[in-house]
Amino acid sequence: MLELLQDALSDMGLRVITSADPEEGLQIIKQHRPHMVLLDLNMPKLHGMEVLEQVVNFDPAIEVLLLTGDYSTSSAVQAIQKGAADYLTKPIAIDALTARVAKSLEEIQIKRDTFQLDGELASSFKFQGMVARSPWMLDLFSKMRRIAPHFRTVLVGGPSGTGKELVARALHAMSPVGSSAFVVCNCAGVPESLAESEWFGYVKGAFTGANQDKMGLFEHANGGTIFLDEIGEMPLNLQAKLLRVLQSHEIQRVGSPVARKLDVRVIAATNRDLKQEVREKRFREDLYYRLSVVEMKLPSLAERKEDLPLLQRHFVEKFASEYNKNIGGISRRAQNLLSRYHWPGNIRELENVIGNACMMSDGPMIDIANLPPELSQPGAATGDTTLISLAEVERNHVRRVMELVGGNKLRAAEILGISRSTLYTLLAPMEASEGKIVKSS
Repeated sequence: MLELLQDALSDMGLRVITSADPEEGLQIIKQHRPHMVLLDLNMPKLHGMEVLEQVVNFDPAIEVLLLTGDYSTSSAVQAIQKGAADYLTKPIAIDALTARVAKSLEEIQIKRDTFQLDGELASSFKFQGMVARSPWMLDLFSKMRRIAPHFRTVLVGGPSGTGKELVARALHAMSPVGSSAFVVCNCAGVPESLAESEWFGYVKGAFTGANQDKMGLFEHANGGTIFLDEIGEMPLNLQAKLLRVLQSHEIQRVGSPVARKLDVRVIAATNRDLKQEVREKRFREDLYYRLSVVEMKLPSLAERKEDLPLLQRHFVEKFASEYNKNIGGISRRAQNLLSRYHWPGNIRELENVIGNACMMSDGPMIDIANLPPELSQPGAATGDTTLISLAEVERNHVRRVMELVGGNKLRAAEILGISRSTLYTLLAPMEASEGKIVKSS
């Protein structure tokens, strides 16, 4: 096998060094520091997972492709979590292997060139609807690409507005069930009394008003993926029901004694620290470990400021096209103002600001006059956030969006990227304090 691989890869113009002994192989890796390592999982003396860990600890930049004749989802996920670039099953066709090696070498070169490319090459950094060039996000994209073919459950964390649903949709699109259903379930948007029937469905006569059988969200997602947004808001008794579904892979409609088998991939998202929630007994520990087989963390926009010009350009192009306007970009002084702002609402807030600016602009460039006045207020600049609270920034932004859409709550919720129930919750104290009646849609 080693001779076959050496011949095939040498024909690609690569220098190939082989070893049948994992301990010797580790010494070769430390001596030559290769771009890539092809590693068997089952070997004498050292298991492939042990070798993988040592290689990654020695040099995280080395791409490791694991090969095994004993495929399992758990070992594939474990390998990728430990740093493997991919997990390939033997026997593998030589053409397929050389194509995968060529792709990996291309990705290595892209990573090396990333920090040398000019900011004008924004299109080069688009990935499944997301744009980034920051090391954190590029590492996240790489992990998503590797985990998508294998995952069963994924937990996506990060502050509100950082794009957790985009990550979920990308994982689904790149998975083997990418052409099947992707169902969104907002765990905070459904009253506790209705949650079970919404998630699992019900049969005719199960309760007053149940005039016919109804399929729940999990059944709609059968064969595909369900996205459980804001899972940290889920009450404990509903957490127990979700845990049972994840363990048994079956659901029961409300009022039915019959269990229905499901084949569903689950992606959960939260802006809370679930480990802290577990310690404070607000989230089940067993459910947390069931969901976090693969865990991904999205950074705040403040932690990836190098992506800001890229994101600005992306949203200008998006909304200029949507509003059929000839907007070429953002003026230098407006860019300076945007760069100084601390973006407590993260990517969602940036998208809303650029979208509103494109809506209000009549010229070829977005200027300061098109931006919300709160961006220029004291406390808006990075490093001076103590002068204005996050709640106040949120209220100001919601108030401005409501003004721009003439009080239409449905349109405002769409622009803000939140449910109408969440918008009502945000508006209630504002309406009470201001004594205003906001137009309903």
